[in-house]
Amino acid sequence: MEAGSAFVAGISIGAINGAIICGNPPERRVERLANFWRQTSSLVTAAPLNDGQGILQLFDESSAAITATFGAPGFFRPRMPPALPGLSHPPERLSVYDTAPLRETLLSLVDFDLLNSGAVRYGIGAVDVKTGNFRYFDTARERIGPEHVMASGALPPGLPMVAIEGDYYWDGGVVSNTPLQYVLDFERPTQDILVFQLDHFSELGELPQTQLEINQREKDIRYSSRTRMTPT
Repeated sequence: MEAGSAFVAGISIGAINGAIICGNPPERRVERLANFWRQTSSLVTAAPLNDGQGILQLFDESSAAITATFGAPGFFRPRMPPALPGLSHPPERLSVYDTAPLRETLLSLVDFDLLNSGAVRYGIGAVDVKTGNFRYFDTARERIGPEHVMASGALPPGLPMVAIEGDYYWDGGVVSNTPLQYVLDFERPTQDILVFQLDHFSELGELPQTQLEINQREKDIRYSSRTRMTPT
C-alpha cells in the first residue's frame, strides 16, 4: 500500500463491520453501522432494571435466550424445517439458523462497488471446511461480494457454511479471530504502520465459579486475540 493509505481487515463480526465501513463514504459510516446494530438487536429493546451484577447477568442471559429462540432481525433466523441430526442435508442447510436475511442486509447497507474500488483496502479471513486451511479474501486481489463477508462470519454449528468458487467456508474465528499477522505480512518491513485492533474476547479472566462462568471463560480463551503470539 502507498503511505497514508488505509487497510481494514476483519474476521467474523469484524468482517461485517469492516464491510459497512469500507462500503460507505466516511460521512455515512457511523449511520450505517448504527442501523445494522439497531436492526439486529431490535427484539430486545428493554434496559436492565439497574446495574447490579445479578440483574445484569439475568438480563444478558434472557437476551441471549430470546435471540437463540427467535434469531436476530436482518442477520439470522431459525431454520425451518430444521436440519435433523444424523441425516444428510445440502451443505448450506447444515446449521441451526438461516442467514439469508444477512445477505439482504449487506446488500442494503454496503455499496460493494465502493468497497471494491480501492479507496480503502479490505481483507477478511475464513476457513476452508474440507482442508482446514485459512484463506484471506482481499480487494487488492479479487472482487469481494456479500458471500465472502458471510463466509467470514459463518460460525458453526449455528450459521451455515458458505460456498465460494466451489469450496465451502466457515468463520475465520474457528482458527483465529486476529487478522493482525496478515496485515503485518503484507506491510513489513517496507514502512511503519499504525494499527488499531478491536478485541471482543479477553484472554485474561477470573477463575470460574459457576457452570455458566466456565462456558464463558472457555469461549473467551478460544476466541481471544492471538496478538500475543505475533512476533514483534
